[in-house]
Amino acid sequence: MEKYAEMKSEFSEKMDVFLDEPLSKYTHTKTGGETDILAFPESVDQVRELLQYANDHQINITVIGNASNLIVRDGGIRGLTIILTKMKKITVHENMLVAQAGAAFIETTKVAQANSLSGIEFAAGIPGSIGGAVYMNAGAYGGDVDDVVVAADVLTPDNQVLHLNQKELDFGYRHCSVQDNNQIVLSATFQLKHGSKDKIQKQMDHLNELRASKQPLDLPSCGSVFKRPEGHFAGKLIHDSGLQGFQIGGAQVSKKHAGFIVNVDHATATDYLNVIKHVQKTVMEKFGVQLETEVRIIGADA
Repeated sequence: MEKYAEMKSEFSEKMDVFLDEPLSKYTHTKTGGETDILAFPESVDQVRELLQYANDHQINITVIGNASNLIVRDGGIRGLTIILTKMKKITVHENMLVAQAGAAFIETTKVAQANSLSGIEFAAGIPGSIGGAVYMNAGAYGGDVDDVVVAADVLTPDNQVLHLNQKELDFGYRHCSVQDNNQIVLSATFQLKHGSKDKIQKQMDHLNELRASKQPLDLPSCGSVFKRPEGHFAGKLIHDSGLQGFQIGGAQVSKKHAGFIVNVDHATATDYLNVIKHVQKTVMEKFGVQLETEVRIIGADA
């Protein structure tokens, strides 16, 4: 549409901007339809410029990070999609680490280790961005973001930057207030503890070895698909339902870890969603447990 061409012209000298861009190029599942316009801002000011322009021209906005725990439907995303991965600065002062939203969580753990800071070893293998990790209160191996994040800068829908403390972020299981208030995470502040570089590295290596031994890291996936049901483990329920290896189209319940759905043969997002529905239906029938998705599902149907 003409308005998106005009927007591209407005911003293309400042940042990378693409029209009718397939989001399958960026999602970890390698699925997803096109977005009308895609932009890669490199600073908070550029994010605010994009938001202001979109608000003024009544253009819908969707913000994603590293697209690791995300399914974009095959109909794609209407309006503007912003990917924040070029906003990746990480700074350290004493025991405080500040990471921009687009910084990879894995890279952030490496910076912490290099500065003898302990507390985020649990995230050594989490493939998402800092913004996504805060948004979802990501966690693994007994650690969660809310254990270490003490504040975050966010952008409100009316283009105001707010500094939220941990109480205001109101973390819960795979949840924080940013979701409810339609805010954009710009950066996060971690409060860590001084420790031994060698011990921190050994713990990170150990957790990465565990991850590699249990998870299907060799295939495209959206990570852990379902939230942990109270009193149960999603992967065990799926395994005990005889669903490992179940496949629709190119999307398959992983034979290595039942909590993952992997792209084994040019899967579509619709394949993924159909597998999810079948898994939910089967587990409900067999165990009376409703599995809720942890993965974020966005976009339009094909």
